[in-house]
Amino acid sequence: MDSSVPPSSSNQLAMQEPPSLDEQYSEACKRMEQPENPFIFCVLQDVKLDSDILTKNITIKIAGNNRLIPVVKVIDGDFQALAVVFSNNAFLTGLDLRYNLLTDVGAAYIGAFLQDNHTLRYLNLMFNDIGTAGAESIAKALRRNETLTHLRMTGNKIENKGGMYFAAMLQINATLQKLDLGDCDLRTQSLIAFATVLSHNTSVKAINLNRPILYSEEEESTVHIALMLRTNSALVELHLCKHEMKNFGIERLCDALYENRSLRYLDLSCNKITRDGVRFLGKLLKLNNTLEILDLNFNRIEDDGAFYLSEALALQNRTLQALSVTNNNITGEGLVALADAMRTNEVLSYIYIWGNKIDEPTCVAFTDLLQSGRLKPTSTDVEPYVVDGRTYLAELSHGLKRHYYWTPSYGQPDNQDANASLAIAPVAEHL
Repeated sequence: MDSSVPPSSSNQLAMQEPPSLDEQYSEACKRMEQPENPFIFCVLQDVKLDSDILTKNITIKIAGNNRLIPVVKVIDGDFQALAVVFSNNAFLTGLDLRYNLLTDVGAAYIGAFLQDNHTLRYLNLMFNDIGTAGAESIAKALRRNETLTHLRMTGNKIENKGGMYFAAMLQINATLQKLDLGDCDLRTQSLIAFATVLSHNTSVKAINLNRPILYSEEEESTVHIALMLRTNSALVELHLCKHEMKNFGIERLCDALYENRSLRYLDLSCNKITRDGVRFLGKLLKLNNTLEILDLNFNRIEDDGAFYLSEALALQNRTLQALSVTNNNITGEGLVALADAMRTNEVLSYIYIWGNKIDEPTCVAFTDLLQSGRLKPTSTDVEPYVVDGRTYLAELSHGLKRHYYWTPSYGQPDNQDANASLAIAPVAEHL
């Protein structure tokens, strides 16, 4: 007897197969009487609903800065249709919607989606047009959501009131681990609210509070963040870029970090820290055995600041793995001191120095580190070359935040070394 499946049965099985995501999207648009977005259709067309993908976790990237295919940026109505498509798809664990045109209306749709969704763990909304009302919608949804662990809101102008909504949410939500609110126009009140909440919150591992709008010279927000660090035992990564932080603020932070046992990544870039402030950091590094990444880009630590760091790194600290001091008005003496510290410190593996006053001794010192194998070419932002028998250094596009705002649309970056940003795993892990 022929055991093969009759043609009619094969047809029935084929009819029972679930429609593809692009077909589901088209059907949703028809029901809602709205035009299809060809960019969304193209992205969903590439997602094959085979048996393998249905058992895996996937992130769908509908990023408006995609460089490989023609982009029609996502608007509010587009997400409403997407929510219908994704509502019953358990395999979706990540959604990247950065650089689109979602507004407060779209944020309301996102909030409704988050209240009902039980699989999404990563949501990227960087650089849309979401404001205070949209922040309220998303924050209120996260009070009930027990799945999302990573939210990126960078560049959405939610302002101080929007920040307060998220701070209030963190009093209730015990799932969110990474929260990115950089460039969101937060102000002193919301920064203090975050510091107060994080004194008790034990779930948040990484937070980005970069570039708030501050009017006071008293550094009240820094003082409150320092108080939080004394008691917080969960926070692993903290970004305080462009906080108008001066030596008073860095002293408060360092005093607190003597008691902190969890923070591994501290971003103090683009502040007003001078050599006197770095003196406190140098003392801290002699005793601290937790910090692994220190970002001091675009301050003014000068040679004395480099000496304070190099002394701690050469003689005592064996925890710090990555140091970035680009654009700090350091001359050759300070840069050579940092290179010498790496000869005795085998733990420090990533160092970034471009934008300082690089002279020939600096070129020779870093060339020796690279040629000896002590420093990997992918672990620094300079590369040696020789002209007429003299050694020079050229800049490489390596750094702590190399792919922070943009990641290749075709996959993961080729080089992940020290490419950390809001990463709570080892220093070399990329988001």
